[in-house]
Amino acid sequence: MVTHAAMPGRKGARAHARPRRHTPLAWALPLVLGVIYGFYAAFIRRDGGPSTGGQVALGLISGAALAALCFALGRVQRSLSHGPRAVAYGALTACAIGFLVSLTDTSVLRSTALGLAVGVGVFLATFYFFYAREP
Repeated sequence: MVTHAAMPGRKGARAHARPRRHTPLAWALPLVLGVIYGFYAAFIRRDGGPSTGGQVALGLISGAALAALCFALGRVQRSLSHGPRAVAYGALTACAIGFLVSLTDTSVLRSTALGLAVGVGVFLATFYFFYAREP
């Protein structure tokens, strides 16, 4: 009877694994999204008047936060299954849209409802996309 034995490697299971390299798109896409988001957030708070230091700081901080979250999600998305990956994309989008709507001095309920509606839509679209492309 022929059997195959799994022989352990010398340095563990990941002895020959290459370190992951970040492609230029992995850096560029979150950076571009963060810049656009930051400019738009500062533009919303400007409200037709002259630009102030607080608006510039708001744009820089919100853009940097979104870029960092997009980069982090891009790094861990391969380790998530379809459901949690779609939930992560939906939650990130819902928070981003809800924050932008809250900058327009509307009620908390309106910004929450609009963020939640867009987040559910993104969840459904990404879940379908990831499920349909399953290997």
